[in-house]
Amino acid sequence: MHHAIAKYFESSPGDGEAAGHCGSARLLPWANADGNPCYLVGDGTGYVSRIADSVECLQLDMADGLLGHAEDMLACQRVTSPELRFLARGLADALRDVRRIAESRGARLPPPDQGLDEGED
Repeated sequence: MHHAIAKYFESSPGDGEAAGHCGSARLLPWANADGNPCYLVGDGTGYVSRIADSVECLQLDMADGLLGHAEDMLACQRVTSPELRFLARGLADALRDVRRIAESRGARLPPPDQGLDEGED
């Protein structure tokens, strides 16, 4: 399935929202072929949402593993410059994925309670 059209697979026919409405759109953990973000409009319980959840879990696990590998490599005194560049590329990719996941999940959080005083925790 082409991920850029995923937004059409979970929208309810009678919900009155346009497919491009971003108020309830979920940022998906992948980009289209041009590198643009993909969004999904729906209630979060459909097939594409479950795939997105699985991809996010895999991306977070990979980032965690890469972080452990980076710590090991940086502790080693014989790491070559090409190895460090390769590590930096992997870390940059993982950071981009984790940032996209954080943005997506943050956008789906309910708005904070406006009745609380700023000083309360």
